[in-house]
Amino acid sequence: MLLSGKSVLITGASSGIGYTVTEKLVKQNCNIAILARRTDILNRFADRYSTGTNMILPVHCDVSKKEEVYRAYDKAVEKLGGIDIAILNAGTSSRLDVENFSADIGEEILSVNLTGKFYFLEKLIPYFIKKRSGMIVGVSSLADVRGFPRSAFYNASKAAFTKLLESIRIELKNYGIKVITVRPGFVRTPMTDKNEFHMPFLMDVDKAADIIIKGIEKEKRVIQFPFMTALSTKIVELMPDSMFDYFTEKHLEGLKKKQL
Repeated sequence: MLLSGKSVLITGASSGIGYTVTEKLVKQNCNIAILARRTDILNRFADRYSTGTNMILPVHCDVSKKEEVYRAYDKAVEKLGGIDIAILNAGTSSRLDVENFSADIGEEILSVNLTGKFYFLEKLIPYFIKKRSGMIVGVSSLADVRGFPRSAFYNASKAAFTKLLESIRIELKNYGIKVITVRPGFVRTPMTDKNEFHMPFLMDVDKAADIIIKGIEKEKRVIQFPFMTALSTKIVELMPDSMFDYFTEKHLEGLKKKQL
């Protein structure tokens, strides 16, 4: 796929992977609707990168609110003249001990990482089916493979989103619609900066964005990186439960000792 001239909608565009992918898309001469809650950052981005040859449309959108998603989607379609690619990237996380288990925090994480995707897909799927073309790029995580301690809500949201994308990919293929699942490992972003543990094979966000753009151009079904993290998670996924429990318990004990 040649990206030049394509109209792209991207969520979570104000920081991290979303911001850097958007920078790459600007260089590809795409027309882009950039969505996030922090419109001050979006406006500065548009002022900095607008060239007159392509459109950069900043749109305020809290993806956890259905009305805002619908409004942002409608505005993007109207101003860009349509959408060719939708990159559903917005995400959040929270590290939480089981002793502090909170339904409110769980609801907050799932509303951004999963339910907000439902809202966009409810609009995008019939739109793409009608024109029998389009691409949906969903940013999930390699953390979708198991339930890791202190990350229950995050892991659950990513596992559900990965399975959702896999399911609709099979059905939408008959309509000429591509569905791509992006599964990053640890990438240096404001979200991972909060992690208190060692992150193996931590990747620079610029390199991660390059991999995502190349994967979109090649229309890959799954884009996962770094290679060693993807390999490691595949091994973890296939581990017997007893072995997984043993290693994660040891890891959790190590974290608790560091906090003492």
